[in-house]
Amino acid sequence: MMNNQIKGLLYFFISDIRHSILIFWSILLFVLLVSIAFAYYLLGVEDGMLAFGFPFAIYFYCTILGFMTVKESIPFSIKMGATRKNIIISIGLFFLIIATLKSLIANVLQEVVLFITESTNITSFMFLHPAMLFEDTFLNRILVDISIMFFLLSFMFVIGLLFYKYGFAGGGLVAGVLVIALMFGIAKGWIYDFIVELAKKVDILFFFQILGVGLLLFLFSFVFVRRITIEKKR
Repeated sequence: MMNNQIKGLLYFFISDIRHSILIFWSILLFVLLVSIAFAYYLLGVEDGMLAFGFPFAIYFYCTILGFMTVKESIPFSIKMGATRKNIIISIGLFFLIIATLKSLIANVLQEVVLFITESTNITSFMFLHPAMLFEDTFLNRILVDISIMFFLLSFMFVIGLLFYKYGFAGGGLVAGVLVIALMFGIAKGWIYDFIVELAKKVDILFFFQILGVGLLLFLFSFVFVRRITIEKKR
């Protein structure tokens, strides 16, 4: 059973982001409404089409959240006397809850909006989703979103820990190496070739592999969490 310390940490983590979650969804829903309205206008335009995608916004949110979790949650948890084991368990559960809830909310909203647009014959509006690369079903979208979001949360959590533990010099060095490697790959065309080949072969198994990498990254983060203190490196 989940002990009281983990429950308390989960309550704090969720309460701490409640305001940002409300702002995020308010903005996203407003953009969605504007997009539908514009799509309605495009009905009178030949071949007019407008596409909207929930994933791109929620993936970006998870990228920021994973990094900020270190700064916001780790010091508080340590000050409250939480064990390192309970901290890592509670953050893992928190990431899984966030990924699952955001995926469910986004995809239920997508189904509702599609029902409305189809019922009102707004044919100039469509949704974009990575699951379109293989089979765009409700379940596949859920699984793809959870996999990608958990990976991004875990990856940025590790990056955040590097900045927290080793300061800007240590974290910046790792981030710089990753950026340089990415730019080099783009310049050489490796990234483009990889994406093209991936798009041809991608299936649900690929996203399960992404989830697996995310889990490994999160488990690896315990190496830093077990020795972390409330004194942040500059």
